[in-house]
Amino acid sequence: MLNPQSLAGVQRAIADAGVDGWLLYDFRHINPIAAGMLAREGMLTRRIFCFIPRRGNPVAVTHAIEQGPWLDWPREWGKEVYSSWPSLEGTLRKIVGGKRVAMEYSPGDAVPYVDYVPAGVVEMVRAAGAEVVTSGELVSRIYAVWTDDERASHERAAEIIAGIAKEAFARAGRAAHAGTPLDEYALTEWIRGEFAARDLETDHGPNVSVGPNAANPHYEPAPGKASPITTGSIVLIDLWAREKSIAGGGPGMYADQTWMASVGEPSAKAKEIFAAIRDARDAAVALVQKRLAAGEPVRGGEVDDASRAVVVSRGYGDAFTHRTGHSIDVRGLHGSGPHIDNLETREERVLVPGVGFSIEPGIYLPGEVGMRTEINASIAADGRSVLLTPREIQRELIVV
Repeated sequence: MLNPQSLAGVQRAIADAGVDGWLLYDFRHINPIAAGMLAREGMLTRRIFCFIPRRGNPVAVTHAIEQGPWLDWPREWGKEVYSSWPSLEGTLRKIVGGKRVAMEYSPGDAVPYVDYVPAGVVEMVRAAGAEVVTSGELVSRIYAVWTDDERASHERAAEIIAGIAKEAFARAGRAAHAGTPLDEYALTEWIRGEFAARDLETDHGPNVSVGPNAANPHYEPAPGKASPITTGSIVLIDLWAREKSIAGGGPGMYADQTWMASVGEPSAKAKEIFAAIRDARDAAVALVQKRLAAGEPVRGGEVDDASRAVVVSRGYGDAFTHRTGHSIDVRGLHGSGPHIDNLETREERVLVPGVGFSIEPGIYLPGEVGMRTEINASIAADGRSVLLTPREIQRELIVV
């Protein structure tokens, strides 16, 4: 959030990005990054701009009839008030004319997670005499970086949900071998109960899916529409949760994991598929570790390429139908920082110190089976190493 305490850090990042300032824009909450940075409360139905220069005080551009949300705007900072569109455009010319500004815009929609500013607004800002570039790197450095408290909360949640996943498999195995199998939805409900008992929360899910159902990466079991977990089943559990509150207020950082198990001895093909995704996951981690240790930048798209190459080499490239991983930040499980993706999007942002993300390669064979292995990673504050959760990473199919 932008405030007098955070301003210096934001301006350092702006200077490092080689721009004259960051121009935030929002209209009816279409830009969650700007909304999160400005943190205004109250009626906001008109266009908002805020220019944060690399030096000096920010300037907010607000509508005349919506001044209530700005009563606590720092007095030393600037605030321009407009009513008509000519006055808005004139104000923009005065503030950003002749400057190089970053906005939530991505050329060619390469990174849609930072492409929130409408094309017409970009045209307006350019007509005001500004050069517009993407704010993607600023979003990574300012909006998506984890604090120490958030990292600690993530690590706690990661160990808890790993334990829940393993116990869920054990329960499913015992029930199947006893001839009283649980179905996917019943196990999902049990996991949710375990979250509540441990003071964790989740936005939805988890996902428990069996065999062919797991071939749909976004499958969710429902009452009366869930498959039984029987002997011979391959079972995928994808679960994510966070602490409800941490020091300083607000929720903790999500932990997000996917585990795989076989009820009874798995087939040779099941072992082969799991080995492929395990090795793909490990190749992604190895690339990040190697680059960081050498002091070299590594981009999300490059990590996706390294992981995907393993799956392709094993003959399952066409069945790896999604990105290798997503950003995680305190504002959402699927965050606004760099994703591990060169399939769905062209993720060219660097994995900067403090950002977190998932690594979750998968293979999905419709009508047959789906498998995914997922861990979380975050770049250490010194930028020279990567931290992985949970502490014990799955190496082989769990057999129950």
